[in-house]
Amino acid sequence: MKLYSYWRSSAAYRVRIALNLKQLSFETIPVHLLKEGGQQHQPPYQRLNPAELVPVFIDEQATLHQSLAIIEYLEECYPQHALLPDNPVARAQVRGLALDIACEMHPLNNLRVLQYLTGPLALSEAQKLEWLHHWLHVGFKAFEQRLSSCAGDYCYGDSVSLADVCLVPQVYNALRFKLDMMHYPQINRIYHHCQQLAAFALAAPEHQSDAQL
Repeated sequence: MKLYSYWRSSAAYRVRIALNLKQLSFETIPVHLLKEGGQQHQPPYQRLNPAELVPVFIDEQATLHQSLAIIEYLEECYPQHALLPDNPVARAQVRGLALDIACEMHPLNNLRVLQYLTGPLALSEAQKLEWLHHWLHVGFKAFEQRLSSCAGDYCYGDSVSLADVCLVPQVYNALRFKLDMMHYPQINRIYHHCQQLAAFALAAPEHQSDAQL
C-alpha cells in the first residue's frame, strides 16, 4: 500500500488515522504542496490525480483519490476495527457527521482556497484569518450541537468512528490557525480523548517523515 501524502494535509491525515486504526502497513510518499510551486501540480503527480490534490492511495487493487472514498474502501476490504456501525441508521448518522467536516468545513480552509484569497483576490493575512475563523466557527457550532444527541466517549457513542477520523484533523487545523475553541467543550473533550490513542498520535502531522517543524 502506498499513500501520497502531505504532512499537514487534513485529508491525508484522515487516511493515515484510518490505516493505523486498521493496523495496516503502508508506505508514505511525500508530495510537498508548497515547494517547487507545489509538487502536486507537476506532471508525474498530475497524471495520478488530475485534481492535483492529496491524498492518492494505491494498493494491488486500485488507485484511489478522495479521503472518504479511500476510507470507505478500507472499511469494506479490511473490516477489522470497523469505523461505521452495523445499524443502517447509525451508519448514515456517522457518515453525516463525517460529511459535515469533509464537505462543509474543510473545503473552505483548504490550501488552494487560502492561496486564492491572498493571491488573485489580494486579501491580507488578517483578512484570510478572519475568513478562516468565521467558517470554522460556523461549522464547529453546528457540530457541537449535533454531538449533544449522539456523543459518548467519541463523536458517536463509545467507539471510534469515521466521524472522529474526520474531526481530529479539522481541530488540529483550527488550533494551528489559533481558533478559540473554548465554546466547543464536547469537541475539545473528544479531540483530546482521541489523541490518547496510538493510531491518532502516530498519524499526527508532526510525526510524519516530511514534517517541516
